[in-house]
Amino acid sequence: MREVLTSAQMRAVEVDEINRGGVTARELMARAGRAALDAAFVNWPDLVEARDRRACVLCGPGNNGGDGFVVAGMLRAAGWWVDLRFFGTRDRLSPAARHYHDLWQDLPAALGNSSAPVKLIVDAVFGTGLRRALGDDIRTTLADLAATHPRGTARRLALDAPSGLCLDSGRVLGGGFVPLPTDLTVSFHRGKLGHYLADGPQSCGMLKICDIGLHGRVPKPLLLARPEPALLDKADLCGGLAAGVGAGVGGHKYDFGHTLIVSGPLGHAGAARLAARAALRVGAGLVSLASPPAAMVQNTQLPDAVMVRPMPGAAGLGRLLQDRRIAALCLGPGMGLGARGRRLVATALEAKRATVLDADALSAFADDPSALFAQLHPGVVLTPHGGEFARLFPDIAARLSAEAGEGPAFSKCDATIMAAARAGAVVLLKGHDTVIAAPDGRVVLSAASYHCAAPWLATAGAGDVLAGMIAGLMARGLAPFAAAQNAAWLHVAAARNFGPGLIADDLPEQLPAVFRALFDAP
Repeated sequence: MREVLTSAQMRAVEVDEINRGGVTARELMARAGRAALDAAFVNWPDLVEARDRRACVLCGPGNNGGDGFVVAGMLRAAGWWVDLRFFGTRDRLSPAARHYHDLWQDLPAALGNSSAPVKLIVDAVFGTGLRRALGDDIRTTLADLAATHPRGTARRLALDAPSGLCLDSGRVLGGGFVPLPTDLTVSFHRGKLGHYLADGPQSCGMLKICDIGLHGRVPKPLLLARPEPALLDKADLCGGLAAGVGAGVGGHKYDFGHTLIVSGPLGHAGAARLAARAALRVGAGLVSLASPPAAMVQNTQLPDAVMVRPMPGAAGLGRLLQDRRIAALCLGPGMGLGARGRRLVATALEAKRATVLDADALSAFADDPSALFAQLHPGVVLTPHGGEFARLFPDIAARLSAEAGEGPAFSKCDATIMAAARAGAVVLLKGHDTVIAAPDGRVVLSAASYHCAAPWLATAGAGDVLAGMIAGLMARGLAPFAAAQNAAWLHVAAARNFGPGLIADDLPEQLPAVFRALFDAP
């Protein structure tokens, strides 16, 4: 797992380092500026030898602007003609930023052709310190640059974030404004929450996190589960997953858990079959599909390893659950709404087994979410997409969709943490920025973005597969929070292993290759 920090946590790390004498504010600013420009030249080596090297550097009134002054000075020293635009006043700068502002002012005027095309635009106006919508002067400048330098005509580099993006939420502050999309965003020490949430990935382009020698830590950082098997610690990622999949000798099928998937009626059973296949592939020792009698024939399309058992309504489910060997349940995919759906959910929750509630199992309570919450227990995982989340938590969803006027803006992490606390269960809120939160406030972000993006996951049935994976992992003994985060990670890793053209049926079949990459490597 990797730490992801809020803006306040990042400032705390910097202050801690400075107070301990590990670095001065001035040196920290110099390191950031050098790291940003070095990253740009590594990413775009053609700029190093470019003719008519001309850059436009935008500096803001805070420390981000100070980093920009460092970059501008380094470019000038390398022979670049630099158009520097400062949005602020010298007397409002911090001592460190003022130092680099004055150094820039003391440099001799640049020689060369000031009308040559700009090769590089550096956005160092606002980074982690943004707390309000951008002023009209900054907005106008950014809009003009976007109009006069379309994508591809000049490289765009942002320090920390494209100006206007809240790094606590990934949301743009103020309405009617779109940040200048960057080609490369360079941030420092750790990724920030807003890099991965909401509009962050689309705005930031590529993301490079540079080490600038900070060693301070803050309590309770967010955790980022990214689909990079080779870069993740197996123990951190798997939280016990290795005990059944990647290690150990022997065992009985019930040692790895019996998962029961509840099917929908005839014509709507495909989603449950996807979930069943996923539970089996993720390593559950035994998977059964509880099927309405009319759908029994249709549900025989499953692998022979999946047991199909008749379930004539909630009473039938109750009889199946008399088997105490059933360790985990999954309800919702294609299950159906109305009174039948609510009765099935109530019966499942009365059994007090590890339970995943997805899709219809959530929407069945849209008119009275509190009735669902009253039945939940600590072994439950809720897996809503945005629409289902809004039906269960309408007030929280409204805050998330409202215009963000000030920072730190209300984020998807904030929303998921609040929802988990209210429900008393783990909540996994889906998206390219999937967030998993526990009722005690623990939170993990599973980000499918940047070089780990998997846009082809936006396909029918992918959520059903995820629900089955979570249920299978809980049947194997993983706690709800661990099962949800591991399944989210595996879900993206499987999608990336297949690539474009993915359909939901392909996802479970990629899991063996993902497990091999995790556990067979030395």
